[in-house]
Amino acid sequence: MKFSSVQWTDFSNRLFHRIFSLEGLQHIFDSTEKLALNMAEKAEQNGDENTAFNLRRYIITKENWCNWINPIKSILCDSGRELCHEFIYSPFAPRGLRMENYLADLEQEFGRQPTIDDARFLASFALADLADYITAVYDKNFSLIRYAEHLATSERNFKNFENSLNSPVLKDFLEPLVSDFIAEIDKNTQDERIVFCISVPFAGCFAPALSICRNLREHYGDTAIICLGGGYINTELRGITEKKVFEYADFISYDRGYGSYLDLMKSDFACNGSKYYKTAYLYEGKIINTADETDSDSYKAAFEKISQIENELTLTTFPDYSDIDFSLYPRLADDTNPMHRIWSDGSWLKSYMAHGCYWHKCAFCDTTLDYVCSYMKIDCKKLHSHLLKQAQLTGIYGIHFVDEACPPRSLVEFALENCKAAGLIGERTSDASTTDVRKGDKSHPHLSFWGNIRFEKSFTRDIADFLSYGGLIGVSGGIEIATGSGLEKVNKGTDLESLIGACCAFKEAGILVHAYMIYGFYSETAQDTINSMEMLRQMFASGLLDGSFWHKFVLTKHSTLFTEWKAGKHPDLKPILDTDSNDKHESWFAQNDIHFEGEEKYEKFDTGLNLALNDWMHGENLNRNVQTYFNFQVPKPSIPRNYIEQFINKYEEKKNQQHDDYENFTRTSESAKNYRWIGGHMICNKQKLIWQYFGQIIEFNASDENQAQKIAEMLNTGKLEKLSALVSKKLYAKLRENGLVKIC
Repeated sequence: MKFSSVQWTDFSNRLFHRIFSLEGLQHIFDSTEKLALNMAEKAEQNGDENTAFNLRRYIITKENWCNWINPIKSILCDSGRELCHEFIYSPFAPRGLRMENYLADLEQEFGRQPTIDDARFLASFALADLADYITAVYDKNFSLIRYAEHLATSERNFKNFENSLNSPVLKDFLEPLVSDFIAEIDKNTQDERIVFCISVPFAGCFAPALSICRNLREHYGDTAIICLGGGYINTELRGITEKKVFEYADFISYDRGYGSYLDLMKSDFACNGSKYYKTAYLYEGKIINTADETDSDSYKAAFEKISQIENELTLTTFPDYSDIDFSLYPRLADDTNPMHRIWSDGSWLKSYMAHGCYWHKCAFCDTTLDYVCSYMKIDCKKLHSHLLKQAQLTGIYGIHFVDEACPPRSLVEFALENCKAAGLIGERTSDASTTDVRKGDKSHPHLSFWGNIRFEKSFTRDIADFLSYGGLIGVSGGIEIATGSGLEKVNKGTDLESLIGACCAFKEAGILVHAYMIYGFYSETAQDTINSMEMLRQMFASGLLDGSFWHKFVLTKHSTLFTEWKAGKHPDLKPILDTDSNDKHESWFAQNDIHFEGEEKYEKFDTGLNLALNDWMHGENLNRNVQTYFNFQVPKPSIPRNYIEQFINKYEEKKNQQHDDYENFTRTSESAKNYRWIGGHMICNKQKLIWQYFGQIIEFNASDENQAQKIAEMLNTGKLEKLSALVSKKLYAKLRENGLVKIC
């Protein structure tokens, strides 16, 4: 099958602008006013005056909300700076409970009135206030970031789920949006058959995806080829048993998609009983599914060539963002924490340095699935060149690497290419002079980037400094259960000393650090939870973390832990399988999640853990005893209150040892290849060398003026091969502490 054209559409962004518009809000308020007032009256009768007040205020000020919604979006999309003044100060601008709480916190915590710099925060909370109203009065399934997620993760009867497709947001907003989309297609194409590939990354995307499928099917009938794929599909629907799903979609594509679509296109998307690479579809009343069968011996030979092509495409295909209008995407700022703001306050070009995870052994992770276990490292030189061109096309110079864990070596290679392109190391590359075709000028060639990593010993202070110099602004990584035994339980593959050392290095280098935590692991005790919480408190108190998040442990069907349990390990783990249940429905929703005996006992920790974390992320109550955050009895931490401090001291000792390598540097000229100068431009004032590093002016008196000039020239040009013959041990120590880093 050959394609005449390809078009990409972001329905989530289109839906956002449909709902949060003058017409959208007018429809919502007009259709809910009577219900909202009735709800307010009932709340008042039940003594809930706050709810009654807020519901009535929405209706009373509905014109303000409708008139201000487009300016609010302009503020969030970076085109409404001039509107900030009125939005902040006008008595006619709308106000909701979340907005008022933010303004009250400003006055209470900082003792000041809002300024126009607070407008983005206030606008973000305005959307949240409107979302609260929509959820309470118009559509209970609505959320700003997901839709009907609870159904996609818990509903076992597909008919009940289908009923949710007639809910207000989908019927009143998404379906008309799809109709407009269909009209665009019909106007611009005469193709007899059209392939629709719908990505479902999260559970909260599934209901809208099915709604879109239904509308496409109703309009195009069998001339439309509808395919589903994405993260939610890959993890939850691998063993799909519900045939009615195929009334909405023709094919389900698993994992990367390259191979399945290649195989389908080769056969012209024929539903003839053939087995396609990592694909599921319905044929003569039977579901044909090769999601995981391609790994079996009987299919390896049949799919070997497709698998090879898929691997080649994985390594050479990079995302193209040239058709995206980033001005349509709001930059939300709903938290003052700098690490949390990275996710939404800005636009990021997303890519990956490697497919899969180079460790892929953590107990809780879906290590048997392709997106984790099939590790392939990308060529960072080609990747950087492509992303730089994309940045110059779009005007977006921020990169979010969505790897399971960015390989340390890849980060260094990417940072090196970034430095070369910007002329920070050696000669500036040709990419640096590329004209920005959208803006018509010479754009800067430096990219800022961040992503997920593993906290391990590879991230020394040298490496962290170089990554910071090369554009790395933040890292996020899993600590999980922050105790020595906890790391072993989840098979994290690192130890506390390495973990704390990596955090120290990143923070000293000016890189933001975010930690993912787990509680409720099947063998975790209350003492483990409290010790992990105390470790987290100490890390925040020591300045090692900027942000964090607690995840409740979920046992999954494709995890290392479950695989080992099936092999007879972990006898204390008691999974509750479908075969153990009286529910006769064949579950096809959320097949990856498995309940286990005793998991409910951990739920009581949720509130206390999150209350404490919210305090620590905002610099509050850092010395408060952790057990006081719970309204039930918990054990005291069994680790000393200076536990993290001990690891910090070890990090300092190791860092000093790593910097004390003068003999290694001067041994041969080849040794210099492992080092880079990131101390900026060095100047000579007679025999005095002067440079800046981490905001400090550094000075050193060389033996003579001629020697000083040679040293400065070598460092400024990056030609370090002969530097070892000129630097004394004393000067070397000064350079190593202030700009000369070892990256190999």
